[in-house]
Amino acid sequence: MIEKMKDIVKANDLCVLATVSQGKPHCSLMSYISDEEGREIYLVSHKQTKKYGNLVENPAVSLLIDTREAEKGQRRIFIKALTVSGEFQTIKDPGKRDFIRSKFIKRHPHLTDFLSDPGAEIFSIKIKSFQLLDGVKDAFYEKID
Repeated sequence: MIEKMKDIVKANDLCVLATVSQGKPHCSLMSYISDEEGREIYLVSHKQTKKYGNLVENPAVSLLIDTREAEKGQRRIFIKALTVSGEFQTIKDPGKRDFIRSKFIKRHPHLTDFLSDPGAEIFSIKIKSFQLLDGVKDAFYEKID
């Protein structure tokens, strides 16, 4: 089941990022890429945003990734919703940051100008667990070591 969960992460590139500051939740629609193993998710945000401030204050996050684009009309019963629990981490290594930036531009060319902005920060979410809702009744949980 964990491979199916990782496949959902790797096959998609949009998620909802949920952060919390002072007990108040905040959600953001985000473009992302993942590593090859499905253990880290990379996102980019301007450092002056509410979401980035929330991440710095409280690194615990939740992401929602789903298959609604693939399952339209009568196929909605087959939508899979994957909740990813993880931890915000900055990327200190300039080589790794440049590598991720180039992968990001390849997957999301519409963000090229944004990624060149000096205030834009690429960061990582280290995945701690998955919860998959497969259809309306079947739920599965997997912890990542």
